[in-house]
Amino acid sequence: MTSFLKLTLFGASLIALNACTMSPRYERTALPVPDQFPTAVAAQGQSAETLSWRQIFLDPRLQGVIDQALTNNRDLRVAVLNVERARSQYRIQRASLFPAVNGTVSGTRGNTGEVDSTGTPIGTTELYSASIGASWELDLFGRVRSLNQAALQSYFAVAENRKAAQISLISAVASAWLNLAADQDQLRLSGETLRLREESLTLTQKRFDLGSTDQMVLRQTQVLTEQARADVAALTATVQQDKNALRLLVGADVASDQLPDAFPDNAVLADLPVGVPSDILLKRPDVMAAEYSLKAANADIGAARAAFFPRISLTGSVGKASTDLGDLFDGSDTWTFSPSISVPIFAGGANVANLNVSKTSRDIAVAQYEGSIQSAFRDVADQLATRSTIDDRLTAQTNVVSAATDSHTLAQARFDRGIDSRLTLTDAERTLYGAQQQLIAIRLVRSLNLINLYASLGGGYLAE
Repeated sequence: MTSFLKLTLFGASLIALNACTMSPRYERTALPVPDQFPTAVAAQGQSAETLSWRQIFLDPRLQGVIDQALTNNRDLRVAVLNVERARSQYRIQRASLFPAVNGTVSGTRGNTGEVDSTGTPIGTTELYSASIGASWELDLFGRVRSLNQAALQSYFAVAENRKAAQISLISAVASAWLNLAADQDQLRLSGETLRLREESLTLTQKRFDLGSTDQMVLRQTQVLTEQARADVAALTATVQQDKNALRLLVGADVASDQLPDAFPDNAVLADLPVGVPSDILLKRPDVMAAEYSLKAANADIGAARAAFFPRISLTGSVGKASTDLGDLFDGSDTWTFSPSISVPIFAGGANVANLNVSKTSRDIAVAQYEGSIQSAFRDVADQLATRSTIDDRLTAQTNVVSAATDSHTLAQARFDRGIDSRLTLTDAERTLYGAQQQLIAIRLVRSLNLINLYASLGGGYLAE
């Protein structure tokens, strides 16, 4: 066997050894949730996780605001920078798999103080050298490779957290935009109610002055009017706060033509198909981030186990040396080769403790991973529970508003004819006002439910 063949086989053996690690075999745990959601909805056609946010949020103004937020939001910007940092950290760790090569040029010049018989200094010495050196740890037991794998999985986890941050931002912006629309509708309703009640108060005051009505009726009308005035004041502040919240999420001022002028009925896609838990939950970015963290913790165990075994390092250099700088690269050849082996003998139990820490960290990561799956299951199940009944609630409340409107019309007519008292009309006005407010609130709940369901299903992670 030639020397070249022996060297080739030796190198191949080192590569094979370096490919091995002492990390435990990773196996995904069983899904710690039921096989179906309590309120199952069969997927038809595209599932929610394959739909991009532009296919979900249909209002062009809302799309523009979300686009602006994705560009300017500072929290998302931090999440993106965290990904870049994790990528660089992985590259740093990955560099340990390869030999480190460096070049050195040095020179020394000194005087020993020696002189010849005539007193001329002869103790001046010069030495110049240039060398290229390399050092490499033979990763026979997979310590370096385990650390590299842990860094890689941590990078993947940070990248998934960035996706989760983006989904959360899109959901928050859409929710804030629709909250603003609903509160503007509430403010508009309160303003119109205040106008009508002020007109009624003026008319009642005239009747009281003429003696055609009593003070009780006047005071009741004043109470209703001031209640509406208080609602207008409170909602005016709420609308401004909604705009402030939207501005913070977007990270910049939102143009007035991008704001809603009334609550839109079809701003969010109403039909969101849902598959089975195993198809959805395991692919949610936050769940995937937890699994990558678990894999990183698993790799750390391999590095901790390898610490019990010897570490072999190879260090060598080749170069030139000369007593004259001008003749440096024509000088004599120099080389060094210094392999070393470090064997752990006694560390006061540090290696054992480090291994126990790694195993405990892995167990913690398992619990966190399973907890993230259970939390995701609940998120989806809660939104499906609301979805299964919200249309019935909306229909019922619409009927309540219709009936309350008729009741108010009849009460007004009977009061004008003197058939019923002011108390009956007051109750009808309160009922109608409350029913209209509740209808706006339920319409908002319906849209927010669609937004939250989309986010809980992963928010189009496959589309991204």
